[in-house]
Amino acid sequence: MPVNVSALFSLVLLLLACQVLGTDPQDGQEKQMSQVKRRLSLQSTAEIQSCLVSSGDVGCGMFQCFNNNSCGIQGLHHICLTLLHNAGRYDSQGKSFVKDALRCMALGLRQRFSCVSRRCSAVKEMVFLLQRECYAKHQLCLALQDHMDTMGNLVQFHLMFPPGPYVELINFLLKCGDEVRAWVGRRLRGQCEQYWGALCKSFDGVCPLGQSDALHHTTPTSLSKPWPDVAEGTRQQPTRGAELEDRPTDNTAEPGLGVSENSNITAS
Repeated sequence: MPVNVSALFSLVLLLLACQVLGTDPQDGQEKQMSQVKRRLSLQSTAEIQSCLVSSGDVGCGMFQCFNNNSCGIQGLHHICLTLLHNAGRYDSQGKSFVKDALRCMALGLRQRFSCVSRRCSAVKEMVFLLQRECYAKHQLCLALQDHMDTMGNLVQFHLMFPPGPYVELINFLLKCGDEVRAWVGRRLRGQCEQYWGALCKSFDGVCPLGQSDALHHTTPTSLSKPWPDVAEGTRQQPTRGAELEDRPTDNTAEPGLGVSENSNITAS
């Protein structure tokens, strides 16, 4: 029986059309967006790597490499700028602590970024672990505990979302003693009430901000650490103190330091 080529060709076209029409274009877009969110783009990765290699170890240029990345890791540059801007208010030992902690972060980012997976979760875990190690190893608590007002524009309620370097800094500050923990708690609660009103007060009995474990680490503890924890022996232990719900709420916000995260710093 002769094969009708024209009919066969029409059948193939019909099957292809049915397959295309049966595919939801929104599903394809969502899948593509999900892949982008889970992984740094190759272009972004190359740009960050190139920036880290060319940046100096002094100043904040190294941290600026992570601005506007596809993983949403924001705040490292702002934190560095704030610490350097206020370094003149610390004593000589405090200045040394700040300088060494920032240098530890800068060197760690350069050395570890090339070894870590390009998945956003792995990059974030590397950054957060490095924060905890460097802040603890170089005793940043001792530099800041008598000058907490210099942290005013970093301890901001709206910077807690989405969780990132700012939250890791807050977690660290909550382990710097009762006075620092109380200051952080009062400040965040007052700002929370400005945003959400009475809703924030309803959380006091459930999750008081004065407790050292009020803000959990943003990275899962089950992830293996590919590098040794250099701060294991010097990590500050949380001190037990009175809970903040029994203390008066201070709704007066400290004046901002006016340091812009977009400021350009030339690394020496």
